[in-house]
Amino acid sequence: MSDKIRIGLAGLGTVGATVAARLLQGAVPHAELVAVSARDANKQRGVDLSAADFVADPQELVSHHNVDVVVELIGGENGVALSLVEAALKKGKPVVTANKAMLAAHAAPLSELSVGGNVPLAFEAAVAGGIPVIKTVREGLAGNDIHRLCGILNGTCNYILSRMEVAGLSFDDALKEAQEKGFAEADPTLDVSGMDAGQKLAILSALAYGVAPDMDNISVTGIEAIMAADIAFAAEFDSVIRLVGLAERSGYGIYHSVEPVLVKRKHPLAQVVNELNAVSISAMPLGEIMLQGPGAGGGATASAVLADVSDIASGFGRPLFDSTVAAMKESASKNAPASEFYIRLALADQPGSMAKATQILAENGVSIEEVVQRSSEAGDSHLPVVFITHQTEKAALTSALSALEQQSEICNSVLALPVFVDEV
Repeated sequence: MSDKIRIGLAGLGTVGATVAARLLQGAVPHAELVAVSARDANKQRGVDLSAADFVADPQELVSHHNVDVVVELIGGENGVALSLVEAALKKGKPVVTANKAMLAAHAAPLSELSVGGNVPLAFEAAVAGGIPVIKTVREGLAGNDIHRLCGILNGTCNYILSRMEVAGLSFDDALKEAQEKGFAEADPTLDVSGMDAGQKLAILSALAYGVAPDMDNISVTGIEAIMAADIAFAAEFDSVIRLVGLAERSGYGIYHSVEPVLVKRKHPLAQVVNELNAVSISAMPLGEIMLQGPGAGGGATASAVLADVSDIASGFGRPLFDSTVAAMKESASKNAPASEFYIRLALADQPGSMAKATQILAENGVSIEEVVQRSSEAGDSHLPVVFITHQTEKAALTSALSALEQQSEICNSVLALPVFVDEV
């Protein structure tokens, strides 16, 4: 009998084909690929799979007599992927997955199956591509008290914003380029809406704080409203725009958000460009660390999958969480921390517009630190104006923006972004 663990792989897309090729090449010494499943057995994938059994139904991997570990790379929050993982865990077969949507949505039942049956469920590939952030939070920071976790968790959004910044592209042109290079899906909604980053943040927070993954507790704003003008204005404040996920503990509980923010150029997160991801963690007694690496693309995800396979082959597999979700102790908080904000308005090119706008902000407790205004050009009826506020409570800002949006005679466009700052 072989001393290697035998792998059944479901899903042969870009990531799956790379994982299959590396396993067949012996990249993980104590693991071998014995069975695969995909929708089309005859599709050319650039890898010779003749040494592995092909099964049309992924569920057959669970009952396959030679399969010890199931690798799920089908994707999707529900459906075939969820059924396969549930069946494997019930059968006592360890699972490796890159499926953050499934883990974020079904943490409780999957945790009960994994923890209750003491069956490993490995998911390094579900967050931040090739960066070993799951292992870092779970093992490297064991014994630390994590206060704050933040970073760039979506390579697609980061690529788009970077290209808008460096090449002066519009959002649509940068998205098209990302799709052509394979960093964005044909339907990019999950990425550009911020939901993909939110799912990853939910998983990280579960490990760091014991907060059960719940997308309803994460304030999510995507990058669809970011215009080339915003990139240019940010540069005038010596800043760039990045989509940042944040999980931070306060006296109210754990606050979660994913949103585009202004980041000063000198900050390390501003240096994270294109498809790279980065995660910054503040912990006691360690202090602050930052991990950075490829966050999009088949190679990065495949690398993390192979690392999980290697761990299980070496006997280091662990359940989904160290305790069942039902026992998780921390509470979520809707209380956003106070922040400075970038506010972009399109004000009517008429006397009194600026005075009215600043009056509304002041009446709602929002004070201004800096202002940039553009001169009018022929045919312009509204002028772009940008404010940087002093530190402001989110509730006060929301009230001010609501009041401005009702002033249709002076204002027809409003955007607000937090200004990212390090902890004090």
